[in-house]
This record gives sequence, structure tokens and C-alpha cells, in this order.
Amino acid sequence: MLDAIKTFLATTGIAQLFGEDNWWQYLVMYVIIGALFYLAIVKKFEPLLLMPIAFGMLLANLPGANLIHLDYFFDTFYIDVKDSAIVGELAYEMNLFLDTLKAIFGEGIYTITEDACTLNFQNLSAGEMSAVEIIFKETLGDFAKLNDGAIQIKMTTMIKQVVNYGGLLDFLYLGVKLGIYPCLIFIGIGAMTDFSPLISNPKSIFLGGAAQLGVFAAFAGALLLGFDAQEAASIGIIGGADGPTAINTTKELAPHLLGAIAIAAYSYMALIPLIQPPFMRLLTTKEERKIKMESLGTVSKLEKVLFPLLVLFIVAIILPDATVLVGCLMFGNLLNVCGVTDRLSQTAQNGLINVVTIFLGISVGATATAEAFLAWSTVKIIVLGLTAFVLATIGGLLGGKIMCKLTKGKINPLIGSAGVSAVPMAARVAQKVGQQEDPSNFLLMHAMGPNVAGVIGSAICAGVFLALFN
Repeated sequence: MLDAIKTFLATTGIAQLFGEDNWWQYLVMYVIIGALFYLAIVKKFEPLLLMPIAFGMLLANLPGANLIHLDYFFDTFYIDVKDSAIVGELAYEMNLFLDTLKAIFGEGIYTITEDACTLNFQNLSAGEMSAVEIIFKETLGDFAKLNDGAIQIKMTTMIKQVVNYGGLLDFLYLGVKLGIYPCLIFIGIGAMTDFSPLISNPKSIFLGGAAQLGVFAAFAGALLLGFDAQEAASIGIIGGADGPTAINTTKELAPHLLGAIAIAAYSYMALIPLIQPPFMRLLTTKEERKIKMESLGTVSKLEKVLFPLLVLFIVAIILPDATVLVGCLMFGNLLNVCGVTDRLSQTAQNGLINVVTIFLGISVGATATAEAFLAWSTVKIIVLGLTAFVLATIGGLLGGKIMCKLTKGKINPLIGSAGVSAVPMAARVAQKVGQQEDPSNFLLMHAMGPNVAGVIGSAICAGVFLALFN
């Protein structure tokens, strides 16, 4: 009986928490999780996003619960194979491949890079390299592919691991890993977005482009801080202020940074009402903030229907890698404006986007385990993310000031800050700051033009990074 009690006590969460050397990391994570719950519930900053993310983080950091197994989703084999890292037959086949290489070519045929997933073959002729590829196909061909020395798990193998060994969070995370959730959310966003301000004032697309300054500045900063190009591109997209775009880019280029990047992106989106106003007042004069803009022209139904189709066609022709996100965005908008699919539009705006937001938030939050999240790279990402938002705001405001000069005072520079995307919060902030100077000034619809242009712009930036680095 005493042994049974001891065994039970050893399996409790408290025993497992304080029985590990990194117990303090879990306590730090609980503080961070508590802060996110506070922002969501008390401050009501983006609660629909922060609540599921915070709860997913909590699930992933409950001691002993072991609810998500990120090793199932690794894109590459780890050569120093451990049964706990790569399960069952994969570990066996991996070792069989390496043992066969050593038996035929000797111990020195390869070295292993620091990331433990790339083989450097030493002084092999073309014929010998062909022999290596044949051995690989015979031993690992069913599970992986060999690409310039990097051994990458095939998608079918990853899904097989989740089906055979995974739990609920592992299945939910497949929606992130396969890029399903971001695309479905973009359908909902498209259905809720009114492109009329942009169609009526197409010059405002310039402001959406100017706000992408934050993306490329953060990308350059990440490179300077030691991140590789793929990681830097994923971090840079935080400046686009578009969570689904950031997630879709990161899951392709740097999945190991997904938790930190997603949490940084959504947290800063929630804090836009605090981040933007100081810079809006700093970079614009009182007179500029008081500028009243002319009413927008009427947009016909034909223009509303043609716009999403033309945008999709142009983006697909120029930048195919951005097609999937832009396509889903435009499809959702077409459901709304065509006038014959009201039921589908309402479903996309409500049921679909709500369900997917829950799944996305929980599964992304679950990737922020204590071991993965509490690293220097996360601190750098948090700093770079804030820098990206600030510079995106500055870029949009400077673009607004340029347009104000060119139009001889007809454009209020404040609407440039809405180019950071984050629909429609950034547009509301522009409206609020403008009305603080003149309560009769209504900038909301004018700010929606660069706001929705920012959504398109961030998706295009993501497409550029995917084309360059994927």
C-alpha cells in the first residue's frame, strides 16, 4: 500500500513540476499566461484571439499532461536519434540508413551539422553519391526525402505519426501545419471586409504599401541579430499585423518559432490602441490631424464584384506564392458582394471564422511550451515584433504626409497608420486620434482604404518571402 501511494504521488503534477531542473520555467510561463488572460478578459484586448492562445499555452505547460507532441511535426530528422524524439520505425529506419552507409563507405563518409539534421558527405564522386541515394531510397524512401544532404520527413509520415500516436492537440495542430486554418480565416475576413473605400480611393493602396516598412525593417534586424533568412522572414511578417499571414509564413519557413511569433503578432495587434497613438501625435501636426477629407464616391456593384477577381488575377500572375492567402481573402469578399450567396457569406463571417479561431488559437498557443518559448530567440522576437509594429506605423504615417503634400492638404496623414492591417482596429484608432483634435472629423471610412490595402500588402510580402526562401 505504501509503495502504491508513493507511486501515485510521484505521478502527480506537483511532483513532476518540481522534480525537473527547469521547474522555474513553468512558473515564468504561468505569469505570461496570466498576463495574456488579463489582457483578454480585463482589458478586453482582442479577447477572441488572446483567450484561445492563452488557454492553449496553459494546456501545453501543465506538468505531466504531455498534451502536444511537436516532435511528430518535425520537418527534418534529428540524426542523434532518441526514441522519445522520433518514434518507432522512423528511428529504426534512420539508424539502418546510417549503419548501411558506414558499412559500405566507412566511418568518415559523413559529418553532421550543428542543427543535427543535415549530412555533409565527404569527397564523394557522382557515382558514389548516386549509391548513397539508392541506399537512402531503399531504407528511408517510404518515410523521407533527401534534399541537398538534408533529410526531410514526408508529409504522409508526419500524418501517420499523428494518427498512430497523437492526441487532440496534435490533431488540431495539423490545421496549422498544413496551412488550413489561416486560409479559412482569410475567407471569413474577406467576407467581413468592405473594399469600397479602397475602390473609391485607389490612391490609398500606396499607404498600405508604405506600412510594410515594418516588415522589411524587422527582417533586416533579425538577420543582424543572428537569425537565418527563413527565420528572419517569419519574424518580419509580424510587422504586417496580420496573424493568419504570420502563422502561414512561419509554419512554412520556421515552424520551431511558431509559438513565439504568433503570440507576438496577436499580442501587439491587441495593443495597437496603445502602441500607435503616441507616434501618430509625434509625426503629425495639430493642423494635419484636423484635416477633413471629402466624402468617398459611390461604388457600383459591378466594381465590387470585379475588384476581388482582378486583384486575385494580378497577384497570381505576378506572385504565385501569395495566391492561396489572397485567393481565400478575395473569395470571402466575393461571397459578400455578389448578392446571391448571403447564407455562405454569413457562415464565413460567423460560424466558420469563430470555430477556426478557436482551433487556431488553442493549437498555436500549445506550441509555446516552456522549453521552446523561454529562450533568447523569443526575447529577440518580442523586441523585433514591437519594432516592426512601430516602424509599420511610422511608414504609413510618412506615406500619409507625402500624400498630404502632393494633394495640397486633402489627405489626413493619420489614415496612413491604418496601413498596418489589423482590420478594423487600426482604422478605429485613426478615427479616435482624429476626433480628439476635432470631434466632427470622421476618418473611419477613409482609413479603411489603407487598412484593407494593408491586408493585401502583408499577404504579398508573405508571398515574396515564400518565393525567396521556401
